Amino acid sequence: MAATETPASTGAPAVLQTVDRALQVMLTFTEQRPEWGVSELARHHGWDKAVVQRLLHTLAARGFLLCDDTTRRYRPGPALSRLARVGEHSGVLASLARPVLARLLRETGESVVLNVPHGGSYRCKAAVDGTGPVRYTAIIGAVMPGHAGASGHTLFAHRPEREIRQMFGPATLTRFNDRTLTDVDTLLACYARVRADGHCVSHGEYDEAVTAVSAPVFQGDGVAASLTVIGPSHRVGRATDTLVTLVRAGAAEITSALGG
Repeated sequence: MAATETPASTGAPAVLQTVDRALQVMLTFTEQRPEWGVSELARHHGWDKAVVQRLLHTLAARGFLLCDDTTRRYRPGPALSRLARVGEHSGVLASLARPVLARLLRETGESVVLNVPHGGSYRCKAAVDGTGPVRYTAIIGAVMPGHAGASGHTLFAHRPEREIRQMFGPATLTRFNDRTLTDVDTLLACYARVRADGHCVSHGEYDEAVTAVSAPVFQGDGVAASLTVIGPSHRVGRATDTLVTLVRAGAAEITSALGG
């Protein structure tokens, strides 16, 4: 299978077809479909089976895929985990998000936070503080409870129910005030609304004085982060309709930058 280039008819840099196909193969593996056989991939992409076999064999030889000796099906390999760690430590996500955070700050005057999953909690990856004398201040690296507030709901709403139940367990979740969601069934009902709406608004579930508007940032088939505008309830609560539009647009922009 010789490496070929697509014609540079548009003046854009030529693309190596073999490399492009290998990358398309890797992007076919998702959380919902983590394993593929040779014939399945060939049918999915409309490629010759022998071509797909050589692509998979090459990717497996470099550790990007693993082949089950019994089923002959392929799944992601250890090289991907290593690259994921590199991506996490290189700050790519935060770098891509910072212009969006800065724009939302100018548009809203409120604090803007990018959070990422951290087990059953979430961690602040990037943030800008609001401009008013009364504002919410986020600390980079701070870990917050995943069951309390819009950021966590947005991050976990697209996870499978079985995973949610394992993550939060059968015990009553910590109650921070009367608005905190403290059982998994209530969380699952909230998550269904988040999936249907495409965003989440929370009023004082963790801090009674705070309202938050959050939207998911997707990468592949999963949620990589949540983008949240957060501030005093007396201001954010009155502006939720406008903020929902702005936050969803910002999250979509970051999703696009991540290749979504």
